[in-house]
Amino acid sequence: MTVTIVGSQLGDEGKGRVVDLYGDAADVVVRYQGGDNAGHTVVEDGTEYKLSLVPSGVIRGKVGVLGNGCVINPETLFSEIDALRERGLEPDVRLARRAHVILPYHRVLDGIEEEAKSDSDRKVGTTGRGIGPTYEDKAGRRGIRIGDLLTPELLREKLEYVVPQKRALAENVFGVETGEAFDIDALYEQYKAYGERMKEDNMTVNAGDFISSRLDDGEEAIFEGAQGTIIDIDHGNYPYVTSSNPTAGGAATGTGLSPGVVGGGEVVGIVKAYLTRVGSGPLPTELGGVAGDTPGYDEQGTGENEDLAEYIREKGGEYGTVTGRPRRVGWLDMPMLRHAARVSGFTGIAVNHLDVLAGLDELNVGHSYELDGEEIFTMPATTERWGRCEPNFKTFEGWPEVNWNEVVEEGYDAIPENTRAYLDYISDELGAPVYAVGVGPGREETIVLTNPLE
Repeated sequence: MTVTIVGSQLGDEGKGRVVDLYGDAADVVVRYQGGDNAGHTVVEDGTEYKLSLVPSGVIRGKVGVLGNGCVINPETLFSEIDALRERGLEPDVRLARRAHVILPYHRVLDGIEEEAKSDSDRKVGTTGRGIGPTYEDKAGRRGIRIGDLLTPELLREKLEYVVPQKRALAENVFGVETGEAFDIDALYEQYKAYGERMKEDNMTVNAGDFISSRLDDGEEAIFEGAQGTIIDIDHGNYPYVTSSNPTAGGAATGTGLSPGVVGGGEVVGIVKAYLTRVGSGPLPTELGGVAGDTPGYDEQGTGENEDLAEYIREKGGEYGTVTGRPRRVGWLDMPMLRHAARVSGFTGIAVNHLDVLAGLDELNVGHSYELDGEEIFTMPATTERWGRCEPNFKTFEGWPEVNWNEVVEEGYDAIPENTRAYLDYISDELGAPVYAVGVGPGREETIVLTNPLE
């Protein structure tokens, strides 16, 4: 049995907590795309764990796999593993030998290219962690993979091929002086040592074979996506996207398993009860704005709904897990969610952060868009057209602050009536039942209606 966890919006929906929530019934948790640009927060018994690369299931002692669709920064990986060990955990993390490696020059080039775009509307708002340049090398067939780190001679050969190209790009195109990040000898010694540690700890696997063997033995697997549908390289608001496929299709290509295996299991869409994003690009239901990210917005604190945006941002702790940057805040966007449900085929949804909206007299949902005099119910294919969309809002009565711990103990029927009306609306529009409702950051602050692994 497999369960694929997909972000339905722009990331930060609470995927890590859902993986952790269902993880007790799983044996293997697999990240299938992205790198250490992810930010998954898991809270266990009041202890917070912030993970950017290690799969969320390790907090429950499950085997974690970084699939071939991931790009892996060994420095981040080992730093996270060592930090978890210092906190008393023993993470068992396996790396796909086909996964590509982030090297220091990728991070340098990421920063250079983003800076070059900073004076135009092409700035994406990357985390600067080298994710995009690594995927570029993968597509350009000049990447270095985890398996290459295990054979020093092969690693040296590949570095000697690619590093001069990167050095020339930095120096001759961008006019930047290069340093140790572009030094073949230094890179060779550093990454050879990473390969030796991977060997010693028996960390590398042929991911597809490893996962399918576990499934054949009757084990259960969770496939964990990073980021969200609307920053999918193919199905998101290009070019304000990540460089991989967070949608359910990415779970097949990113693990080495067939689409039938992924589609034959459950696909759970994770929905934040309102909308946030870090970085640039359109956001039709945005409240207020964030200077430097919201298009055409230069001075924070002057938007029509700025106070409401700031209230939600502060109450929800809406700052990037990886970057610490303030997230842009908006009302729930239903055309976006319909698009996400179609792309990935949700069999169920988990709705998080409902407690953040408690206490508001009323709240809105972008039910549809107005574009060129026409009402549309899903996202346009191009970002330029999406940026011209005006939301048609549906208004809901708010719900009071309640003791959410008592609500969790009593179950779904104890959720305030107006909150249930909001959840019913989302479920009906997406054609998928509500599997879980998150009303706080902790594992125990979730109302579970359905656990697809039980």
